[in-house]
Amino acid sequence: MELKGSTMASAELREELNCSICLSLYTDLVSLRCGHNFCRSCIVSVLDAQEAAGGYSCPDCRAQYPERPALEKNHKLENIVERFSSTRPGMEDTGIFCAYCTKSPVPALKSCLQCENTFCNDHLIVHNKTLDHILIDPTRSFDNKKCSLHKKVLEYYCPQDAACLCVSCLIGEHRGHQVELLDEASEKKRKKVMEYLDELNPQKVDIQKRVQNLQDHMKNIQEKASDKKKNVSKIFMDIKKQVKMAEKKAVSEVSRQEEKIMSQIADLIKKLEMQEDELSRKMRHVEEMCRVTDPIRILQERDITVCSHGGDEDTGGDGEEVSTDVDKVLISLTLHRSMRDIVTNVTSELGVHVPDILLDVDTAHRWVKISDLKTATNSDNIQVRPESPGRFVTYSQVLSRCGFSSGRHYWEVEWDQLGDCAIGLSYPRIEKKGEESCIGSNDKSWCLDMYNGGYTVWHNTDVLTLSVKPTCPTLGVFLDYEAGRLSFYELCRHLHTFTAFFTEPLHVVFYVYDGASVTIRS
Repeated sequence: MELKGSTMASAELREELNCSICLSLYTDLVSLRCGHNFCRSCIVSVLDAQEAAGGYSCPDCRAQYPERPALEKNHKLENIVERFSSTRPGMEDTGIFCAYCTKSPVPALKSCLQCENTFCNDHLIVHNKTLDHILIDPTRSFDNKKCSLHKKVLEYYCPQDAACLCVSCLIGEHRGHQVELLDEASEKKRKKVMEYLDELNPQKVDIQKRVQNLQDHMKNIQEKASDKKKNVSKIFMDIKKQVKMAEKKAVSEVSRQEEKIMSQIADLIKKLEMQEDELSRKMRHVEEMCRVTDPIRILQERDITVCSHGGDEDTGGDGEEVSTDVDKVLISLTLHRSMRDIVTNVTSELGVHVPDILLDVDTAHRWVKISDLKTATNSDNIQVRPESPGRFVTYSQVLSRCGFSSGRHYWEVEWDQLGDCAIGLSYPRIEKKGEESCIGSNDKSWCLDMYNGGYTVWHNTDVLTLSVKPTCPTLGVFLDYEAGRLSFYELCRHLHTFTAFFTEPLHVVFYVYDGASVTIRS
């Protein structure tokens, strides 16, 4: 009895979880403001049909809505439906039994809407022999199968009002409406749903492909990042070894100088001690002669000579100089060479060349002052220079001497932030006068412009204003010629990357104005 009661309760719960439009378990359950629940596809179809009539209402309670009502998710009820569906997939689990099998419960095969009863196969045969009633799948709740107004079986569907109707409804408020048989209308709706499903399937497949591509991209990024981490760790291990070797070289150089100086000082001390012994011997002889009273003996003594000084304080007897301190310059050079070798090895490992860039005075505008072939400054004084076919005439710009036609290169420039300027790369055949000679205003140059407290990037008159603001005077430039990439950086922040197919050597180009100054950092 407990099992039967539980089964009946389960069946009653199932009836509560049926959509009043499709008469099946809710799918993608949504609610109207009046509180009634429907399958999303069912209520959307009803609202679409009502839209043509110019008004909206709930199919259950007929509550009116001046505008198309919003559909809200009913997560709790939807979870109940999902749990119910997952635990009762079969018909025998519905708990609906034949009303005439009283001795032992037998699962019902059909329910009769007119009789409002359920039948097993045997009792259904008897029922069908005497009556021609409408049969449906087993159910205990017949209210949603009948008209709420006339209490008669729902047999028709009114597309105009998106409502299921009984025979009496046809002569009532739905008089004159075009109606369809419930099964025919249901089949049309099912076809529309299937068509809609066919439209959604490709979208789902496309989304799945995009998700898979993004997941593959994530995996690829993780693998690349892992390789980079290993590479960076290896580089720093090598740097530590090289720094250790540089330390040994510097310490060895200090020790070598210490040993040399100490040896020189020891030799000088030895020489001075010998000179001191010789002086002591001579002094004793002189003192002895001072005590001689015989004038002839004194005059005949030939070993008495005037002694010279033993030499300068920091020289030996032969005038050799003695170092008074370690050579700091030599030690610094040793450290510099070691550090330079480390940087060279690191850039070689990374496949990046750090070029020594020099500016070409023969291309510099007369208002551009060039210092040490590394710094370009906008000057108030005209620079006296000879005529040159490669000299910029219209804008205060200058090119570098040499260009890049291959490889990966990185260099830094320092901007004084006292005025506006632009840095970039250009083909050497850029125009030297006229509007098109300005870097970024043609298809031969690419530049980053520091103007009016912000960054803009230019190429072929196309301009893009960056959302970041300058925070550091040092800017990095990276060129990968074969890959067609030109990137600008500020500290550890990427600013912008140009992509292009480079066909000629690229020269560094500066545009300085408003008293600005830009320096290539070595």
